[in-house]
Formats: sequence, C-alpha cells, structure tokens
Amino acid sequence: MILGIDPGIAIVGFGIIKEINQKLIPVDYGVIRTKAKTPLANRLEIIHLELTKLFQKYPITEVAVEDLYFARNAKTAMIVGHARGVIIVTARLNNAEVFEYTPNQIKVAITGYGAAQKPQVQSMVQKLLNLKDIPKPDDTADALACAICHYNSRGLLKKIQEYR
Repeated sequence: MILGIDPGIAIVGFGIIKEINQKLIPVDYGVIRTKAKTPLANRLEIIHLELTKLFQKYPITEVAVEDLYFARNAKTAMIVGHARGVIIVTARLNNAEVFEYTPNQIKVAITGYGAAQKPQVQSMVQKLLNLKDIPKPDDTADALACAICHYNSRGLLKKIQEYR
C-alpha cells in the first residue's frame, strides 16, 4: 500500500491507496489536525502518533510526501519542515520507503499539466479513484494525488534503478 502525505502543522492530509487488478483503490483518507495554541513539540508528537496508528492499521510499504514550496513565509516553511521531518522519520521507523515529489510533479502525474489549478487536480483524483465526491478538505485530495503520483512513477523508478 502507498501512503500519500500532504504535510502541514495544523493539517496533515493523508491518503492510502492500493492496486487490485491494475486498478487503484482508495483504502483510507483524511486529515490529522493539531490545534494552533498547542506547543510545537506536542503538535509534532500528535502527527507522529497519528501516523503510527495508520502504520499499525494498514500494511503500508511506501510513503509519498509532497515537497515544500514556500516563496513568502520562511517561518511557516521551517515549521512545516519540522512536520515533514517527523513524517519521514515515522515512515522509516515503520520500515516504509520514502519518496518525495514536488507540487509540479504531482500536478503533471495527475492532470498532465504542471500549472493545473487545485480544482483540476481534485477532479482528477475523484475520477482516478472512482470516488463519489471530491475528497475534502483540500489536504486530503492533495495527499491522494501524491500517492497516485508515486504509483504512476513506480515503473520509471524501477527502470532507473535497473539502469544504475
């Protein structure tokens, strides 16, 4: 199973997918929330503990994490960077391989267009996973998109490894 993650400190989106008969199936998706007034260390611990529960519940072997892209606020980028670190360490502690994708890579993998807008990505996630509705909040759809991106990249990654 693949766990896609849209990292954040207030909201961490997650989406778990698997393949059955060459078809992508959504297994579970949602968000991990932390409260704004909670100290940073406690928020990071909550993220770790909630992710650990997902690893205990599902046989996740691969984790796809969206790379950070912040052009404006360095402080926010640093705090989200802490959350990404906790996410990556939690994945490794649970013996999952970690893969990172930029927002543009994810958009291209889902829509074929690197400058796609959020509604386009969300609509394609809904279609690709045959969901009744677009996953909400946005962080959930972004996490599922990241998981789908990794699924689509697997073949290319194997070829690159074989070439080396």
